[in-house]
Amino acid sequence: MPRIALATYDPGAEPSKDRDLPVLLRALADAGAEAVARPWDDPEAEWGDHDLVVIRSTWDYSWRTDEFLPWVERVAKATRIANPAEVVRWNADKRYLGDLAAAGVPVVPTRYLAPGDLAPGDPAPGDPAAELPADRDFVVKPTFGAGARFAARYTPAEHGTAVRHLARMHEEGLTAMVQPYVSGIDVSGERALQFFGGRLLHASRKRAVLTPGTAYDADKVAHPELQRWTPTPAELAVAERALAAVPESPELLYARVDLVDGADGQPQVMELELVEPNLFLFLHPGSVAGVAAAILSAARR
Repeated sequence: MPRIALATYDPGAEPSKDRDLPVLLRALADAGAEAVARPWDDPEAEWGDHDLVVIRSTWDYSWRTDEFLPWVERVAKATRIANPAEVVRWNADKRYLGDLAAAGVPVVPTRYLAPGDLAPGDPAPGDPAAELPADRDFVVKPTFGAGARFAARYTPAEHGTAVRHLARMHEEGLTAMVQPYVSGIDVSGERALQFFGGRLLHASRKRAVLTPGTAYDADKVAHPELQRWTPTPAELAVAERALAAVPESPELLYARVDLVDGADGQPQVMELELVEPNLFLFLHPGSVAGVAAAILSAARR
């Protein structure tokens, strides 16, 4: 009987936000596995007792990367972990978008501003406002983040607020991403293509998360108006190109490719989620058996 651990987060006194976890545990048990869910930071967890540890919903990791990434390395030394530790390390920092762009994958144009950075050739060195678009709406968010945490959308008239946002992130040691706001998301939404066991599992679409005037430190609805989606051939092609560009082509148990339409109307990658993507099984109950089978197969290898 394969022993499988699903790593999650500790919600404390609140109910867990992972609606898929109990369903997946039941499906794994029905398929013949001994499956448990444990918070990744549980000091009493014996991860080496399991044949496979699947990172499922460690949704507090992005502001605890100094703890989380060493935990992933320790688990990888004790047993098998999915996705692999080197993939998690690469994907946890959204500067991976630069690697995808270098590989020819269409991505949302992104520049990065680390604490103390001054980009060469700036018209006003040392002036943070010179780093921000003056002719279009734009988004500022951290390279380590999830659920739109510390993310906000601005107009060119809001440079002052955006500069304060940058300063707050830099004070906390966070590198900022600055991207043009992709207006296509207001028309066609953001599409999430989910892969599991090396094949397309299902796809979903949601509306824009970042609405004008919402403060960067305000709570946001992570998946507004989520609905099922049938990906177009163009969307599937871009998603597969993104997965093929992951360094060293590792074996991925799961992946989610988030796409939006660029100015040319063609899909481009907003994010590639290889650490702990929400699977949206509550929206796609027919996918549960396939996910359980893929996890079981990975545990038996």
